[in-house]
Amino acid sequence: MITLSTTGLFGGLTQEFPWNWQNQPLRVVYETLGSGSPLLLLPAFSSVSTREEVGELAKLLSANFQVTALDWPGFGESSRPSLDYRPEIYRQFLADFVKSVFNSPIAVVAAGHSAGYVLQLAKAKPQTFSRIVLLAPTWRGPLPTMGASPQLAGMVKEMVRSPILGQGLYKINTSPSFLRWMYRRHVFTDIGKLTPSFITKKWHTTQQPGARFASAAFVTGNIDTIHSRTEFLSLVQSLSTPLMAVIGASSPPKSRQEMDALAASPGVTSIIVPGTLGLHEEYPPVVCEAILPFLKGL
Repeated sequence: MITLSTTGLFGGLTQEFPWNWQNQPLRVVYETLGSGSPLLLLPAFSSVSTREEVGELAKLLSANFQVTALDWPGFGESSRPSLDYRPEIYRQFLADFVKSVFNSPIAVVAAGHSAGYVLQLAKAKPQTFSRIVLLAPTWRGPLPTMGASPQLAGMVKEMVRSPILGQGLYKINTSPSFLRWMYRRHVFTDIGKLTPSFITKKWHTTQQPGARFASAAFVTGNIDTIHSRTEFLSLVQSLSTPLMAVIGASSPPKSRQEMDALAASPGVTSIIVPGTLGLHEEYPPVVCEAILPFLKGL
């Protein structure tokens, strides 16, 4: 591990985790804050994915845990090579990261699409996690959720990956106005929080070299590691690890249906809080208060 900074995005120790995928070297940036039992905090996948979105929640949880938050490969401050991003990459990365950084079962808090990868690792290696919290969990990317066929989604992904047309398409779909529209539609409920500085910071995240490759894979469903509600619920029901789901009261209808089905599963603890898909960033104090007793085993 390589130490990069002692004052990271939310005041923690920032380090670099060197990792290889099929002879492609990548550096994954992660940040650790607090002391106590280890807790892994995973941001949601999105075009603006970064560990900073869970930064305020990390600071709150660090009063009780040693919190580690990361930037997924292809996102945030981590390497963004032009890989064909797919589930195998993230499944292997998560397994390798947890094995290398932690030496005992850990609690994990996973937002959005991170849920599927956590559930699959928990099934494959039952002793990995001591407790699992899923924040606004999703398993289907934006285009598949909108009804796009796999063929259409694949075509869009390849177009965005192309050198000239792809850069143009990506620029249009990550413009400040588009990002603001996206947040208003299904990420935040309080539009007063969508200040010009907030949107500008998100836009800068999307404009880093190589940012379009992983983003296109997420949007088109190419990193969907789960492909049906049946598969999603089957994974949940196969686990012995205590699991909690946090659901935003204003979640989009299709996503809410999947979250409600999860909440109805035997043995799952669930709670509804204000917000929608970005509830962990919009309402961190509320989320912390909701999950802290569960994480502490109370």
